[in-house]
Amino acid sequence: MTPEGVNVRHADRVWIGGEWVGAQSGRTIDLVCPNTEEVIGAVAEADAEDMDAAVTAARAAFDIGPWSSLPPHERIAVLKRMAQHLHARTDEIARAWTLQMGGLASFAVPMTAGSTMAFEQIIAAAEKFPFVETRASPVVKSAIVAYEPVGVVAAIAPWNAPYGIMLNKVAYALAAGCTVIMKPSPETPLEAYVIAEAAESAGVPAGVINLVCGDRAASDHLVCNPGVDKVSFTGSTAVGKRIASVCGGRIARCTLELGGKSAAIVRDDFPTEAAARLLTGTITLMSGQVCAMLSRAIVPRRRHDELADAIARRMKQVVIGHSDDPTTQLGPLAMKRQLERVEMYIEDGRRTADLVTGGHRPEHLRRGYFIEPTLFASVKNQSRISQEEIFGPVLSLIPVEDEEDAIRVANESNYGLNGSVLTHDAQAAYRIARRVRTGAIGQNGLRLDFGLPYGGFKQSGLGREGGIEGLMAYLETKTILLDEAPQAL
Repeated sequence: MTPEGVNVRHADRVWIGGEWVGAQSGRTIDLVCPNTEEVIGAVAEADAEDMDAAVTAARAAFDIGPWSSLPPHERIAVLKRMAQHLHARTDEIARAWTLQMGGLASFAVPMTAGSTMAFEQIIAAAEKFPFVETRASPVVKSAIVAYEPVGVVAAIAPWNAPYGIMLNKVAYALAAGCTVIMKPSPETPLEAYVIAEAAESAGVPAGVINLVCGDRAASDHLVCNPGVDKVSFTGSTAVGKRIASVCGGRIARCTLELGGKSAAIVRDDFPTEAAARLLTGTITLMSGQVCAMLSRAIVPRRRHDELADAIARRMKQVVIGHSDDPTTQLGPLAMKRQLERVEMYIEDGRRTADLVTGGHRPEHLRRGYFIEPTLFASVKNQSRISQEEIFGPVLSLIPVEDEEDAIRVANESNYGLNGSVLTHDAQAAYRIARRVRTGAIGQNGLRLDFGLPYGGFKQSGLGREGGIEGLMAYLETKTILLDEAPQAL
């Protein structure tokens, strides 16, 4: 069963070895709409046996199938056909996101189209990439460096941006010549089904892409399967630590894009109202459920109170409602447990900081997983609401003495994923950016370009996605030293 407007053909099955087959468990996973708390669909629930079958199919497709040995331009041609299929289903994919995750319908279509365009950017980058190149060497007459696919990839995507994140992993893996097991979040699996249908339509060989959606135990079984050469995971740091330990045990490759507690440093030259507008608009984006979210605002102490008042005024004007209403600015959280998690942090914040506005479920929305945009002021940087990822529309305002103090506070975190400097002085933004320990940082807002390398310092992850660095993460480098140059590379 799939919701109206989402035309997935085989939601009651898994895709293994080029075939849509019933899950061994015989069970299904209900899909719950966060706007209404109603069940809107269901997909097949894969268990450990299905995970093993998917790995076996991907292993065979890599070891004896044609995909990894195809010339890169032939793989690229298949990926281009996938892109055409996906572009034609933009509205459908956007609808799936709104229904499953509660993402705003007004944002869903551009977000979906942008993700497919990013897929095409990866294809274009792979077309130009030198998979085999010659190098100068004083040792031999012919030195060759070849970039070869890492092997079987378990691609594990989260529930907040399921289409773009899964598509990114699939694009790089397939362009490199890897085979893939897609393991979407059980809360938002429909996008992965559309990707699988795009691959089927484009003529991807059997076993090159597989789709299995299961719970945490089944997912852990997939990660532990020795037939998996690489795990590409986006999600929580807690799960990332488990995956890293498993991969480390057999020296398997892994790319981990994990949590964040990113800081926005507000300089004196940035106007108060502009800062309030930017920080409010950012913390309510996707209901705050963004790993790169600017959830700590580090501000000059002398401006703290005026900034708190300005942000509170903005937050009180935010329109909260169902995500398919075009006037809504803040939709629901994705699920009941996420709402309960955010409420737990708000209660903790009441004991350690000043609650300026928000902190409650909206009175006019009795059903659904809604929470008001919430501002805490006079936040101590060592408090839980400042140090732990909340993943909701909760902003912490932290006062500091000067620029040096701001940089120190920004760096006093186990995370290092993103950040921003709010200033009209680009030189100052660059100077501060170089000293903040984070994988990405932008001037004046939540700036993200997935055509460039993206990933985290510290507990925000390992490796990089985006750009050529994203492709390299799915390749092994081989050096070949020959007495004479071969006739063909």
